[in-house]
Amino acid sequence: MPNQPRAARSSALCKILVFCAGLLPHWLGAQPLDLAAPADRPPATAEAAEGPDTLYLHNRRIATFRATLLGDTPVQRVRLAEAALAAALKTPGPRSVSQTNTGASVRFEVDGRTVFFLTAGDSDAPRPEASLESLTRDVLLRLETAVAEAAEVHDPRRIALGLAFSILASLAAWLLVRGIFRLRRHVARRVYTAMQTPTGPGSHSALVTTYAEHARVASRLLMGAVAWTLVVLIVDAWATFVLHQFAWTRPWGERSTAWLLEVLRQFAGSIASAVPGLVVAALIFVIARMVSRANAAFLRRVESGDIALAWIDQDTASPTRRLSNFVIWLFALAMAYPYLPGANTEAFKALSVMAGLMLSLGASSVVGQALSGLSLMYSRSLRVGEYVKIGDTEGTVTSLGMFTTKVHTGMGEEVSLPNSVIFSQPIRNFSRLVEDGQFMLQTGVTIGYGTPWRQVHALLLEAARRTPGVAAEPRPYVVQTALSDFYVEYRLCAQSNKNAPRRRADALHQLHANILDVFNENGVQIMSPHYRSDPPEPQVVPQGPWASPPPGHPLSPAGASTAPVQSP
Repeated sequence: MPNQPRAARSSALCKILVFCAGLLPHWLGAQPLDLAAPADRPPATAEAAEGPDTLYLHNRRIATFRATLLGDTPVQRVRLAEAALAAALKTPGPRSVSQTNTGASVRFEVDGRTVFFLTAGDSDAPRPEASLESLTRDVLLRLETAVAEAAEVHDPRRIALGLAFSILASLAAWLLVRGIFRLRRHVARRVYTAMQTPTGPGSHSALVTTYAEHARVASRLLMGAVAWTLVVLIVDAWATFVLHQFAWTRPWGERSTAWLLEVLRQFAGSIASAVPGLVVAALIFVIARMVSRANAAFLRRVESGDIALAWIDQDTASPTRRLSNFVIWLFALAMAYPYLPGANTEAFKALSVMAGLMLSLGASSVVGQALSGLSLMYSRSLRVGEYVKIGDTEGTVTSLGMFTTKVHTGMGEEVSLPNSVIFSQPIRNFSRLVEDGQFMLQTGVTIGYGTPWRQVHALLLEAARRTPGVAAEPRPYVVQTALSDFYVEYRLCAQSNKNAPRRRADALHQLHANILDVFNENGVQIMSPHYRSDPPEPQVVPQGPWASPPPGHPLSPAGASTAPVQSP
């Protein structure tokens, strides 16, 4: 290669490029690579021999053979035509193309050499005899173009010019695309600056200033759409121009713009055909929205107590509203589904099946939680505002949802309990049997058998009387819940009143403090020991300064002049 002349090296390079260009359609699954099929081409299958076959020259379609001529099938006729074209193009000549009518067929010649025949049976028109003349003109025009392009395939000068023009076109396209994106950024900055300019409240730009963020997003999307549309058009023009520079790729270039226009036409046609269905679907959704809003307004009145129904109460009105709205929208979606674009396509059906399978496999726990939530709502086991104990959690119900229930404890905590967990555990409700949204107060002490039980009853009732949050009616009462080995278990049951703290823990704190004071005042020890013998002295707090602050406190006798507060 180094010893060859420069022209020879250029010719060899051009041939390599032409060969690579010829391989491109073969790699992409397009038409056959060969200019004309060799004689030792493998035989076609019986199915291919019975159908039509198409003759190509340099990737350009010449004619499609559908009829059998003199015993030759369409596939065999294509082989013979390819071989005749290859032989005619190898010999030097003016490359003239002609056609001659031979009665029932038309003969096509290149430089006086017959290359193939065309018959009326090769036409796919309803009346082949009448369309043979127009088919002959089209085939003759395509054959003349393909034969003229055959000289360019081996012309190094023409290939070099095509490469040069392609490089220049690529550079120009790159500069245009880069300029478009620069212009887009410049315009975006200008628009952003204009929208940031302060305006007076009475000017026409006040509305734009109020919704400046939405306007910026909309303008950015609009400029991006315009920029990318221009880029697509530039790329299409560049590809068309480059493909036109070479004989092998020129048929693709002739079809590229037509392909883009066909895609746009199909896209626009699909949009236009989908408009009636979208209108019907939108009408269905509008009706569903009206029905759901009317249903929600009615059930909200039931929830607020304005309307009383025998089959639904205030507690179940809210879940019924959510459930009925869900059913309404589900029914609307089922009605509008056939009118949605692409609803009848296989892709849409496959997506629907896959989504249903994913929901059925992965949403079993979610469905269980929802059903448990509905069961809790309609069984009326819980209501918002009630004080309950669920397992180890005790507090006020603040939210009863479809999946979880939230409980506020008296210790500054919010506990979220899954409804399936609540549904499987016993629920202790301290507010259901109490009027006006109050709650029950229950506490227990264990006292030894040496203390009279009537005295313990009186002390517990006295502690309840001293507690401001305990209601006088119904009256508190005490029961012995167990007679254990070493002590008796006593339980004080009382009801809160309107003066009680909102948190049950605070009310129990007040009650426990009074119980301790009363038992200490009367010398009764609160102890449940496992012992061999009683201590010599009762384990009680002696009468004295129970409310005195600890030593060192500012209010202690050593740190302030005020005397300690004595117990009454």
